Amino acid sequence: MDLVWPATAWALWVAALAAAFKLSSRDSTSGTPEAPPPVIELLRGMRAQDVFHAALFDLAGRGWATIEGDRLSAAQPGQEPLLPYERWVLERVTARLAGAQKAPVITLMPESAELEGGFVPLVRQSAIDLGLARRRWPTMIVPVLLAAGLVIPWYATVSAAGLSWPGMIATMVSLVAGPGLIMAGRGFLPTARGREVAGPGPAPREEWIFTGSGWQGERIEPAGSSGRRRQEIAGYVVKRWVDAESWKCYIAVHDGRSEQATAFQVKQGLYQDVLPGDSVRLLVKPSGTVVRVLAHERHW
Repeated sequence: MDLVWPATAWALWVAALAAAFKLSSRDSTSGTPEAPPPVIELLRGMRAQDVFHAALFDLAGRGWATIEGDRLSAAQPGQEPLLPYERWVLERVTARLAGAQKAPVITLMPESAELEGGFVPLVRQSAIDLGLARRRWPTMIVPVLLAAGLVIPWYATVSAAGLSWPGMIATMVSLVAGPGLIMAGRGFLPTARGREVAGPGPAPREEWIFTGSGWQGERIEPAGSSGRRRQEIAGYVVKRWVDAESWKCYIAVHDGRSEQATAFQVKQGLYQDVLPGDSVRLLVKPSGTVVRVLAHERHW
């Protein structure tokens, strides 16, 4: 069984793939204006709800709305031009206010599917327009041609090896790599400048609080020592923040009865996963650091 030609064909296809990746990974080194907070949140990998919330606070800071605590009220429209994702946010907020003077921020938040399908793509496009991100391929012609080019090494292998293991491996690789290239053809990747703007992790941001559990939005006490044993804590996440100096992440949990909430240190992954208003049950170390999330429910 002579596999010289199939091996050559596969080597040429892999070389073409490597060259395409190298050319597509070139980032522009030109400067860029200051990135809006929603774009930065997106580049940091925050949830769509966080990105939407950042857009709300950004618009409020420019006079398009007023936010006090966890309540938003409408304001007179400004005169400055808006980005597409900003118009999307204001249209949804206006519709959800339905003429009311003010409403809790979380009740104005669109559903996750609506955010992912309509809002996030607009923010991604803004990041691309600013040079902070790019598509994996500038045009879909490249991944389509690469996928189509798989026919040549696949056919050469099957012709030489038939249904033996080389032919079966070639078939499996082609069936996985071809659709994979096309599906990932419009992938979204931060540029070098985008990674610099995003920084090493979540950054201090506008306060997002939740008072629906009865917490008044003021008193937060650090978790006290619980001896030598871990304990379970249950309640509502009412606030999140990041220490600007240590980059440590914290959440405040309210039990629904007390005047104050209790602050716990969490890992970045948990910080990104929970949102104010979520009901959680946590396993906490005596030091006040969350070890594991035992239960997590979102009611909005």
